[in-house]
Amino acid sequence: MPKSVKKPCTTQTSISRYFGGLSSSSSRPQCGIKPNPAEHRLSRGKLKLSSGDEDGLPSKRTKLAVKGHQVEDVQCEPGPSQSVKEAKPTLNRGGGGEGGGRGGLCSSTLEKLKGFSCMMADPFLRAIEDETKMDDRSGKSSNMRSSVSPSFVDSHQQISKTLPGTEKKRDYETQNHDEEDPELAVTNLGFCLSKITKSGGREGGKVAESPSDSSAPCRRSRSTYTPLEQQVMELKQQHKDVLLAVECGYKYRFFGEDAEIAAKELNITCHLDHNFMTCSIPTHRLFVHVRRLVSHGHKVGVVKQTETSALKASGTNRNALFSRQLSALYTKSTLVGEDVNPVCRVADVEEGGCADVVSDPPDSFLLCISENWDKVKKQLSVGVVAVQPSTGDVFLDCFPDGPSRSELEGRILRINPVEVLVPSDLSDQTSKLLLSIANASAQTDDRIRVERRDSAEFEFTSAMNAVVKFYCHTPEKDSRSLSSVASFDSPVICCLGPLIQYLQEFNLERVLRNESSFRHLSSESGGMKLSAATLRNLEILNNQTDGSVRGSLLWVLDHVRTPFGRRLLRKWVSQPLTEPQCIAERQDAVQEMMESDSITLNSIRSLLSHLPDLERGICSIYHGKSSTQEFFLICSSLSRLGLELQALLPAVQAQIRSSLLRSLLLDTPDLLAPAHGFLKVLNEKAAKSGNKTELFSDLSGFPTLQERMNQIQSVLAEIQAHRKEVRLVLKAPALDYVSVSGQEFLIEVKNSLSTIVPPDWVKISSTKTVSRYHSPLLVERYKKLQQLREQLLLDCQREWTRFLDQFGEHYHTMKRAISHLATTDCLLSLAEVAKQGNYCRMGASDNIFKGRSTFMEELTEASEIISQATERSLVILDELGRGTSTHDGIAIAYATLEYFIRDVKSFTLFVTHYPPLCELEQVFPQHVSNFHMAFLLTEPDVTTDDGEVQPEFITFLYQLTKGAAGRSYGLNVARLADVPDPILHTASHKARELESLVNARRKYKKLLSALWSICDKSSLEKWLQSNS
Repeated sequence: MPKSVKKPCTTQTSISRYFGGLSSSSSRPQCGIKPNPAEHRLSRGKLKLSSGDEDGLPSKRTKLAVKGHQVEDVQCEPGPSQSVKEAKPTLNRGGGGEGGGRGGLCSSTLEKLKGFSCMMADPFLRAIEDETKMDDRSGKSSNMRSSVSPSFVDSHQQISKTLPGTEKKRDYETQNHDEEDPELAVTNLGFCLSKITKSGGREGGKVAESPSDSSAPCRRSRSTYTPLEQQVMELKQQHKDVLLAVECGYKYRFFGEDAEIAAKELNITCHLDHNFMTCSIPTHRLFVHVRRLVSHGHKVGVVKQTETSALKASGTNRNALFSRQLSALYTKSTLVGEDVNPVCRVADVEEGGCADVVSDPPDSFLLCISENWDKVKKQLSVGVVAVQPSTGDVFLDCFPDGPSRSELEGRILRINPVEVLVPSDLSDQTSKLLLSIANASAQTDDRIRVERRDSAEFEFTSAMNAVVKFYCHTPEKDSRSLSSVASFDSPVICCLGPLIQYLQEFNLERVLRNESSFRHLSSESGGMKLSAATLRNLEILNNQTDGSVRGSLLWVLDHVRTPFGRRLLRKWVSQPLTEPQCIAERQDAVQEMMESDSITLNSIRSLLSHLPDLERGICSIYHGKSSTQEFFLICSSLSRLGLELQALLPAVQAQIRSSLLRSLLLDTPDLLAPAHGFLKVLNEKAAKSGNKTELFSDLSGFPTLQERMNQIQSVLAEIQAHRKEVRLVLKAPALDYVSVSGQEFLIEVKNSLSTIVPPDWVKISSTKTVSRYHSPLLVERYKKLQQLREQLLLDCQREWTRFLDQFGEHYHTMKRAISHLATTDCLLSLAEVAKQGNYCRMGASDNIFKGRSTFMEELTEASEIISQATERSLVILDELGRGTSTHDGIAIAYATLEYFIRDVKSFTLFVTHYPPLCELEQVFPQHVSNFHMAFLLTEPDVTTDDGEVQPEFITFLYQLTKGAAGRSYGLNVARLADVPDPILHTASHKARELESLVNARRKYKKLLSALWSICDKSSLEKWLQSNS
């Protein structure tokens, strides 16, 4: 709760629903901040009412917390029976100032309130009207000086009862005392109205707008905002779509609409402070709350103070507000930095110490999509660039696509982005696809965040300009040359340009500079391309029940020990190998892990357990956003792995036979070697505590820090030497400095001896028994010491940034080593699964979010398979044609299967319940074989005495048997599903009728065919005799 500060008893004059600053000359809101709609105030004895711009104010209720109470605003919508009487104007002709008469409301002001009424405000308005009439009758207004009418006081007291805390002392944060002008902060008395509408009344749910109100200028001047509020308004103007967390002392505060959103998402209190709603979070919990806001799809900005108190006190702007600027931005794909990456030990996580921290998803890709319609070819080309700023992975692709966007869907499912960057004029088909994918997730936190950007950024000319500007100023080695980037397809360029501009807002664009980071999705390592239908129907990555990983093939195979291993396993599953040599190498490694009892492999399993996310850690360092705690954890883990793997090298060479395993384990120690040197430079205790002033154990490589430390030691020596003089003055040979509440070098003197204290000494603090002083020299030297210490902090931050850049030079080497560890982890996981023999299931469904039925979904998938299948493909089609009439379904299924047999000649598994398709075995006997799942008929159909038909009872054997099934046994499946017996009996009776009808037709057709072939009398007689 806010702290109470002793100030004159005042009442807050306004309630703000939204951020919005207004200049003194315009009613147009600034930066999305809206001041409170109505403000009643007493100023110098005058009663004034000023109305602000009420455009866009929401009609929702807002809970206000005042001094521990939660009060719900009264909904200020007048009922049909409510009305406001028009008061006659009262003019004060006695002059202004204190000599003026009693303050009244002019007719124009009352006109603005006409039609507006609520239960809370009615007494006030009636009181004004009564007082106005009284003024007209009595004419005694000139005798009233600096007073408030009794009716106003009564109405104000009634409002105070309605809103507890409006008469209480204002709540402020300690840090604001120095920053905010008290004269600006405490200017007005009055009451708070939650909302004032333009119209003045509602009839039949419609608002009748008053012409005089629609263009009324705002009466609020800029001077009514505190300096802090003005500063926040300027920041908000620059970052309108960002929730700003503003550093104020030991808290981060949200203002206006940002505060209301943050309070709702974080479940914290939102209260009124000056002109805006506000809520706050403690500094040490910033990472928790930022992550929670980001997980709900918000873009969050952290605004920090850029000045320190001691350096500011010595500057020319010592009396000005602390300067602040946006230091970091965060979204779902850009959670990289000290503010959001706290270091939690494994033990903390196991004990629940970080239970309220929103964890990172396995992948956090940012995907950029561009569309280009070729009018000549009448074809849509789609470009995609996906980047994971937290790991440095970059994928790109360009491909043609149809109205169903099946190609794009397959790539989105493989990439699994958490955020998508699209132009504002994105096509409806693609928008529907993104919506369907987002809605497939049962959890709000798992849904894709869509960022719509100006479509001009996606135009080829604009995008190419951004690309050229970016890659022409790339001093790093191993960075992509402009010529190689310019060779990309134009749809890819149209993605890369906006992506560069977007990541530059987060200072994360560095991952796009390196040659080794870029990979093509379509041809990555020769892997198999799995379509969206395959990934979805076979539940490769997610199940079709709730869209989660549980139950999918990936879930079955996932026994990895590291986060970076889990990311690699997903790539393996979504893009299986096709090269026989690579497949054989993997199989050999898995087989050796299964069969070997080597202690070496057990040691490697142990090494991979309880590791931090090394891949994200080194990328955070590469971006220059790592904290000292995170750096020490990552660097010490890399160094330990390198040393322990180095010790295992002789055993690996002697015991491991797999060529793949040997190359992975033998190369890794050398790749991790640079980590040892960086770890030796650090002071472990200082690194773990985040103390950058003592971070480097050897300052020989940091001359700037060494010089600053020498300056500090010199000042400390002067202060310590000054004790001799102090002891002589106070005649206390054993006297020493004391420190109290952060104040150092205090000279403590008993109050009984205060007479001997020199008059030029400055008293800092005191108690009943002692007083504490600074001598003039201590005042001057202590001020200098504080300045040097704060300058040291700035120097240390610069050296820390340089230190991170030096480590970043080894980023690609370290990344390769971590890739080796991830591969080893995945192989160990596959070996564990191979021992267990788990299985997963497959399924199918419609896609109502994309407006496609099951049948449409089937035919779309079939069309995609037909267009891409080759002689080397494995084609699986299940129940094609089931979503339409029997004849159409059979015709589509027959023609499709015949096409695969005759033209494509692929290995095809075609599952169907249509008996006519079995005839293709006779047409193509060398290429087609019929099979069915075997069963055992234990109880045939039985007709009871009362005519009821009992369905047969069979046992499915789950054995693939040659030949077509004689009939369908769907009723037995219905029995297994516990369909009620009356329905089963009716269905059995109907099935027997239909079967008899079909058999009769077949028999009639057969007889007619035989009769048609008769050509003599004897044959006709035989036919008649056999069929009589």
